[in-house]
Amino acid sequence: MRTPRNDQLTETDRAKGRGQHVPERRCVVTGEVSPAEQFVRLALGPDGSIAPDVHGKAPGRGAWIGVDRATLEAAHAKGKLKGGLARALHEGNIAIPDDLGERIEDQLRRATLDRLGLESRAGTLISGNDKIEQAARRGQVRLLLHASDAGEDGLKKLAQAWRVGEDDEGSGREGQVLPVDRGTLSMALGRENAVHLAIVDARAADRVLAHLSRWQFFTGWSRDAANRVSSTASRTSGTGDTSAASAVSDAF
Repeated sequence: MRTPRNDQLTETDRAKGRGQHVPERRCVVTGEVSPAEQFVRLALGPDGSIAPDVHGKAPGRGAWIGVDRATLEAAHAKGKLKGGLARALHEGNIAIPDDLGERIEDQLRRATLDRLGLESRAGTLISGNDKIEQAARRGQVRLLLHASDAGEDGLKKLAQAWRVGEDDEGSGREGQVLPVDRGTLSMALGRENAVHLAIVDARAADRVLAHLSRWQFFTGWSRDAANRVSSTASRTSGTGDTSAASAVSDAF
């Protein structure tokens, strides 16, 4: 299927377009196979302990998960996670920390914020309403991001400028609201009052989305996305929905 000109291409999309091999991994919880970049690696320590390895670079053996936090914790409670890890790692003496889900979420959050910081230092990320609006109207914005406590007026104004710059008026395209507030964003970027952010390079947008989409998926934040470009999911957090977590638990 043709990718519309305004859609962001992921690194997987680019690799497929060049005929390159895209590594795939199998989830130890569901058995599903997907590109490795969509999964989170769990590393096996020398003492049999399991630790998250979101960058996939820890030495030794590892296994992969492609589920959200609620599903992971339900599988852990039922013993399904340990069984899947034991089979994948060929290791019976496995110790899974009770706060594994929290550790994974913390690492995914840090990886995304670190990526934004790197793009800021590289000059591919801009902030400030006026600067972003000008870049958006010129068609230079590849990805639009907002702090969770950003005002509705600012969100609408910048989204409108983005649509105008991309000749995409009437599409309903919007920026993504991040699962962190302006204080956290400002600290991560070393900037004052970082409320709205824009990525002005296509490959930089790919890099940010690679981290952000895993973080959003794992936490349940923005799950119901309709717009592939602006949003990997809706702006509703599912991490605190105990009824949803209960439903997942009942499935195991």
